[in-house]
Amino acid sequence: MSAGIDIGYGGAISVDPAALRDVAARMVGLGGDFDDACSAIRTAHQLVVGTAGLSEQVDTVALWASGDAADQLRADCESAVVGTRLMADVYEYTELKAEADALALSDRAAADALYLRMEALAEAEPRVVDMSTMLVQGWEDARFEGLDSQFIPGGLGVLFGMGGMVGTHAGFGKIWPGMRLTHLFHKVQVCPVKTTSPTGAPVSIPEAFRRMPQSDGAQVAVEKYTMEDGSAKYVAYLKGTQSVGFGGEEPWDMASNTELYGGKTSASYQATLDALDAAGARPGDEVDIVAHSQSGMIAAHLSMESEFDVHVQITAGSPVEPTVGDDQILVQFRHTDDVVSSLSGGGSPGASGSPGSFTVTREGDPGAGLQDLLLDTHMLDSYIETAELAEKSGDPRVESLDDFWAGLNEAVKIERTEYHAERNG
Repeated sequence: MSAGIDIGYGGAISVDPAALRDVAARMVGLGGDFDDACSAIRTAHQLVVGTAGLSEQVDTVALWASGDAADQLRADCESAVVGTRLMADVYEYTELKAEADALALSDRAAADALYLRMEALAEAEPRVVDMSTMLVQGWEDARFEGLDSQFIPGGLGVLFGMGGMVGTHAGFGKIWPGMRLTHLFHKVQVCPVKTTSPTGAPVSIPEAFRRMPQSDGAQVAVEKYTMEDGSAKYVAYLKGTQSVGFGGEEPWDMASNTELYGGKTSASYQATLDALDAAGARPGDEVDIVAHSQSGMIAAHLSMESEFDVHVQITAGSPVEPTVGDDQILVQFRHTDDVVSSLSGGGSPGASGSPGSFTVTREGDPGAGLQDLLLDTHMLDSYIETAELAEKSGDPRVESLDDFWAGLNEAVKIERTEYHAERNG
């Protein structure tokens, strides 16, 4: 927890279990160093007291105390190793259970293999099961903190409240491996409205969020990064819902929200594919994504089922949580009092993505008021504030994204195009 935010690996898990075990291994080595130091100090003490006249020149009490301090540090390391390994087992057990419970309905053999691993963990350390239960319960209690105080009147409050329940209990808010969009034909027209040549890539998450399309009517911006060897990378910036209408000219509307949440191709998803094609992105190209709201669902399916190579996706207030590969970085920003983010059902207690992935959560606006009518905690500006807190947190996973930004800034040419899309028939 830092400055009102919580940064975790995903769901109830704070840190990747493998990373914890690596830390434990390093502490074992450090404990050995302290043990060696203690032995050396004890040997020195014996030498001093055993040598005539030498003890008068050396503070033997202080020397012995330094040996005690080294020995205490060794003991502290041993204790920390035990605790760290225990939490790694608890996190792994929690992650395995989430994955196994999801697989049980579609691949019983795969689920049983995970359950066997869980049994092995529990047999080796009986405390794991109860600690995992407590961990998940604490996460479940906190994931919608402040949502019940939102000043949302009548039908709208009921609508989002029911949506959150559906996300939680029916599982619509979690996209599991193998879940693909059902194809619906959507005829859309995508036109470039502004082309620029930025002097550099973003250097932080808040700056990336601020690179959302700015031109009137634009919903998608695509930046093409041409590298020195001639290869190209792309970053797509996708706005959230632009209309509360249903099926009009605007693709980023409630019809697309409903389709995507129900697992169907939407006009906004098709428009995103068309914009990427117009920008020059081809199957196999690296396309990274920064998305808000409805477009979090687009980002999820682009990373899980498209022909593009999505290395990084950063979302704010997405109604879903994807299950991406362990070679993909998933960065999620969620406000516990954001009614749209609540549609994810709080996500899954398990984690998603590479060890460098993380989820940033906080209560966006603890006070109820008229601002809730405008879904203030869901607005991008509110998430930019949270992203700024994350940048200042010192969390190594946030700082590790510096390598991603630096890689983009090695481009010899950057072209940015903003696109406007409309339904066309």
